[in-house]
Amino acid sequence: MEKKYKGPTGILGFPIAPFTNNGQVDEQALESNVDFLVKEGLGAIFINAGSSEFQSLSTEEYELMLDVTLATTNGKVPVYTGVGGNISAAVKLAELSEAKGAEGYLIMPPYLIHGEQEGLYHYYKTIIESTNLKALLYQRDNAIFTTDTLKKLADFEQVVGFKDGHGDMELNIEISHALRNRLRLMNGMPFAEVTMPSYYSIGFETYSSALSNYLPHISRMFFEALKNQEEDRVSELYQDVILPINQIRKLKKGYAVSLIKAGMEIVGLPVGEVVRAPLVPVEREHYQQLENVINRAFQRYPLADMSEVKKS
Repeated sequence: MEKKYKGPTGILGFPIAPFTNNGQVDEQALESNVDFLVKEGLGAIFINAGSSEFQSLSTEEYELMLDVTLATTNGKVPVYTGVGGNISAAVKLAELSEAKGAEGYLIMPPYLIHGEQEGLYHYYKTIIESTNLKALLYQRDNAIFTTDTLKKLADFEQVVGFKDGHGDMELNIEISHALRNRLRLMNGMPFAEVTMPSYYSIGFETYSSALSNYLPHISRMFFEALKNQEEDRVSELYQDVILPINQIRKLKKGYAVSLIKAGMEIVGLPVGEVVRAPLVPVEREHYQQLENVINRAFQRYPLADMSEVKKS
């Protein structure tokens, strides 16, 4: 049965958590990050999720970052939060998100434990029932669903989307055929542009884009070319930008987050490169490699070329 309410559409923005050199949340840098994503046309903003170093934020920092994000977006785009960890903490963050006025939340995997499907169902059910907000289910790591479990969770009216960060395409095809009329299906793989052609072909109509934090015009150009079946343009963007950055991303664990901050610094967004342990900042050699790719991207695909894309 098709749901009345749908999840977010378009390319999804995931801001980072900018920290000062003394380890505090940099509110002005976060405001700049969110404002940039809104002006660049991202379909929704997800704050306090993986790119925001959710695992290292205190409750006070979580609340501060949500406040800044809601004030900056000012209703222009929906704001979702990340909730997860132990079940009590996840419920409290969901309730906080509702009290603050978020559109919904992305439920991340439970802390540490690999549970049976029955346990996963009750973990997610407990969080979903704690508020009236839209809920998005996130599959990755120790939270891998069977199609039957997802069907049961999709019966809750609040559940409007499913994000995959696991990459089992056989399972994703099953999920798509079973639930594409009930849930918004989202590609949440690391550097999702790499896998988006495969996901899009099976009904995953949107994706989370780390690249949009510093090269949003490339993300838009890529997605428009993909939807319009412009295979040559997709291939060019793969070779010139997407695959070279992905190769750098894979050089060290944690670069999925810290490389975003490096990219933002390179394009002039003053967010700093401070990350919290166990993440590490990008090494100088890798920073220079990324800078070279970004500079070539602007030369090959200047911002002026985006005028036609923005009209579509």
